[in-house]
Amino acid sequence: MGKIIEVQHLKKFFGANEVLTDINFSVSKGEVVCIIGASGSGKSTLLRCLNLLELATDGDIFFRGENIRQHSMSNAVYRAKMGMVFQQFNLFNNLSVLDNCVIGQIKVLKREKEAARKKAMEYLEMVGMAQFINAKPHQISGGQKQRVAIARALSMEPEALLFDEPTSALDPEMVGEVLRVMKDLAKSGLTMVVVTHEMAFARDVANRVVFMDSGVIVEDDLPEIIFNNPQNERTRIFLKRILEDR
Repeated sequence: MGKIIEVQHLKKFFGANEVLTDINFSVSKGEVVCIIGASGSGKSTLLRCLNLLELATDGDIFFRGENIRQHSMSNAVYRAKMGMVFQQFNLFNNLSVLDNCVIGQIKVLKREKEAARKKAMEYLEMVGMAQFINAKPHQISGGQKQRVAIARALSMEPEALLFDEPTSALDPEMVGEVLRVMKDLAKSGLTMVVVTHEMAFARDVANRVVFMDSGVIVEDDLPEIIFNNPQNERTRIFLKRILEDR
């Protein structure tokens, strides 16, 4: 499996505050990598750096071998290849469900409108939202909004999809419907990097689990090792606390 993403010595400062310290990891084609850790550990900042929503202070990010911190393609084109699903959905409230999934294809990928609509319908069908194509975001539930956001990202046909705590803004009864879609995507072979507090999802679906604490990667290993036999004391303390809370 070829590497889709490779991060080398990545650092990120906000003012004098170092929020990412010497981050090194890679994601191969078809892998599902879950990033876990306490709030404030740098997980979401790392994801936003991968997508160029935040600019890293130092270090390198390679996408298919090309250093994207020095790349020539536009940020919009790169973000189409490295899709992102946000915690708060980030749908366009003035557009219908269908148009939310069409507009990026037309503006960024320069697809014809009919081809874009066809592609959008394919993915809305996949996530179980085809019957809501004329609804506006305020007319559907949080779980439905997140499924539309996933369909919108998939409509751009990305090579990898980043998920930033995609269930944390949802009511508990809506979490399952989004996780089911994500499990199906994982089975389809989509390359995924998922920041999540859903430990069962990380344990059952991920190929690798990355534990972050205080801006560093403490442990990066197979789910069965991270959850059953973590090698670092910080990982053990975090998992004991979060699993007891659940």
